[in-house]
Amino acid sequence: MDTAMPGVGRRAAKALAVSSLVGGLVALGLLPCPFALVTRHPCPGCGMTRATWALLRGDLHAALHFHPLVLVILPTLLVFFAVNGVVYLRDGRWNYLDAKSGRWWTAGAWLYAAVALGVWIARFFGAFGGPAPV
Repeated sequence: MDTAMPGVGRRAAKALAVSSLVGGLVALGLLPCPFALVTRHPCPGCGMTRATWALLRGDLHAALHFHPLVLVILPTLLVFFAVNGVVYLRDGRWNYLDAKSGRWWTAGAWLYAAVALGVWIARFFGAFGGPAPV
């Protein structure tokens, strides 16, 4: 047993369990959008899951139709979760952001939010294929 990194196995099991649960719920379509359930309107991220599935099938056109920001937001989320996953396994902490990168992540998050909000509003007026179906 490696005593240099105690608890790594337990943290890995937790991370795998949570990832499997969320991934399974998404794959089965059992994790609905709370915003859409309450308002009956698409949220700024509506279509992102379907866009990701389309990318996994190799259908870029469909992916961009489901959500035009999928090629920007998906890689960023993958890097974010990968970095945080490694830090969680190594140190047992989540939400790893040091002082320098934290400012970049925060600024990037605000930029993404502003762009996503702009695309969301534009889609209500018919741009980018119109609103995503709920």
